[in-house]
Amino acid sequence: MWESETESVSGRDYGNGVQSTSKHGVKTDCFEQKGQSWFVATDIPSDLLVQIQDVSFHLHKYPLLSRSGKMNRIIYDSRDAELNRISLDELPGGPEAFELAAKFCYGIAIDLSATNISGLRCAAEYLEMTEDLEEGNLIFKTEAFLSYVVLSSWRDSILVLKSCEKLSPWAENLQIVRRCSESIAWKTCANPKGIKWQYTGKPGKVSSPSWNQMKDSSPSRNQQVPPDCWFEDVSILRIDHFVRVITAIKVKGMRYELIGSSIMQYAAKWLPGLIKEGSGLLDEGSNSNGSSSWRRGLHMIVSGSGDEVPSVQAKDQRMIVESLISILPQQKDSVSCSFLLRLLRMANMLKVAPALITELEKRVGMQFEQATLADLLIPCYNKSETMYDIDLVQRLLEHFIVQEQTESSSPSRYPFSDKHMHDGSQRGTNLNAKMKVVRLVDSYLTEVSRDRNLSLTKFQVLAEALPDSARTCDDGLYRAIDSYLKAHPTLSEHERKRLCRVMDCQKLSVDACMHAAQNERLPLRVVVQVLFSEQVKISNAIANISLKDAGESHYQPLASNHKSLLEATPQSFQEGWTAAKKDINTLKFELETVKTKYLELQNDMDNLQRQFDKIAKPKQASAWTSGWKKLSKLTKTTNIDTHDIGSQAPNAEQTTKTPRRWRNSIS
Repeated sequence: MWESETESVSGRDYGNGVQSTSKHGVKTDCFEQKGQSWFVATDIPSDLLVQIQDVSFHLHKYPLLSRSGKMNRIIYDSRDAELNRISLDELPGGPEAFELAAKFCYGIAIDLSATNISGLRCAAEYLEMTEDLEEGNLIFKTEAFLSYVVLSSWRDSILVLKSCEKLSPWAENLQIVRRCSESIAWKTCANPKGIKWQYTGKPGKVSSPSWNQMKDSSPSRNQQVPPDCWFEDVSILRIDHFVRVITAIKVKGMRYELIGSSIMQYAAKWLPGLIKEGSGLLDEGSNSNGSSSWRRGLHMIVSGSGDEVPSVQAKDQRMIVESLISILPQQKDSVSCSFLLRLLRMANMLKVAPALITELEKRVGMQFEQATLADLLIPCYNKSETMYDIDLVQRLLEHFIVQEQTESSSPSRYPFSDKHMHDGSQRGTNLNAKMKVVRLVDSYLTEVSRDRNLSLTKFQVLAEALPDSARTCDDGLYRAIDSYLKAHPTLSEHERKRLCRVMDCQKLSVDACMHAAQNERLPLRVVVQVLFSEQVKISNAIANISLKDAGESHYQPLASNHKSLLEATPQSFQEGWTAAKKDINTLKFELETVKTKYLELQNDMDNLQRQFDKIAKPKQASAWTSGWKKLSKLTKTTNIDTHDIGSQAPNAEQTTKTPRRWRNSIS
């Protein structure tokens, strides 16, 4: 990305570092390679063979002894004057680094670059090429190049840090990794204007311009440097070096959003299973260049659970997942909740350390309202009977509830003048988060309820994890219960009643009540409760409408309160209330229609009765019929007169009237 002013040291002559050929008595200009062997181009025959891995170097003792304390000790401690063969398989940097060190001992000019400086510095330390043997030795030269050339360049710092992957623990002990990490961190946090920069980690498909072209047309001079320009470059590093860089960037005060974004980009590059649906293991050959080399010397921050995982790629990925979890910023929205859940899924699959999984679960609980249903459908990897990890979602929900309670009970950090405003906004935010979590949990319950191995207890515990006040409408919960009943037709009556207890019938919408009233899978008692609650709601609604008709003066404050309450109500509840209001108006209209029809039928009945009376009055009855009717009336009248004779003796008109009517009726 950033480039130092001295971007190349190719062909540079280090006069102080070249040993005079006359001093050693061996004059040469170059080395010659024949197969796996190197020879010095001189007339003097070699008297020392240095074997490094499968490469042989045919050299002379004196040039090496004059510059290397290690070679001095090996030859003189052996007390063998005829010793002419040495094996240095442990030399850091391998044959490439020793070739450069040997050329330096012979006084041959060497080209230092960002790709070979770290190996040469470690090899010089191993060979003990210090100033005690000769001034301007190889350790001094390589240290000067690192300090004044590499650390001043963004590109060189990245390349040197990348080359240190094969040099553990030498690069760590010599502070090369630390110094390069701090240099990168300083450049990411500093103002990049005035610093020459370029992208070094672009994808291979994009053809990047040459170095000179980038130098001539520096974007820092004519356009603003994007804040995420360093993501791609840092993502090429090995995981332990990436951790060192991110840790140094945190110390420098980088914004946590950028740190989180860089971690997400690194995970997308090295953990393809985090993006693709599948096993999450690396394919053969993908991102595996040098995997065997970077595993050596990789000091993990937290060791895993110790369980054996099936493949080498899985072990590598477990190291990456554990390291990424350990460097996640503590701020809430540093990374997305979807990324955390996918990382959690892979951590469970790879059997990451339990302490790190718990920490990751707490992080998910902090922003659980941002999750989606697809991210929550995490398979169960511990040989459980259920298809999905229900216990994991239960723990995530508990962490969310604890976090929400902690935020609501924490004292306000705002001054007294802003306290009420902050409390109102925080209350609205918490309410909105609760509603999102309720809908998410209900959708999750509906999805996992189709699993025939899901026990009633687990379903009930997860459904009751949220407090009753969190749900304003139980339609989603009713849908999950109905789905569970459909997938488990063998439940007993007691189990069905127990399942339905998690639902409040009074919180169901009109559509849900209509569906529940016709649902044969529900217990009869639940159906009755649904109908009763719906009847109560209709009665209350009619009563409220009657109060509205009673007087507008009393209704106005209620209307304003209802309007403010409606604005604070979620959209789903408002839709349910609108549907209920329409049904109430329909019922009221039908009731008025029935009353009108009843009055019309009553009038028709009265008219028919009068017409019947008119028709029946002039009709003459037969003598026997009228006689028997008058006889029955006479009998009743006689009994009444006999009963009242003691109290109404002076009444002579009745005594004389009775025989007169009797005689008239007989005639």
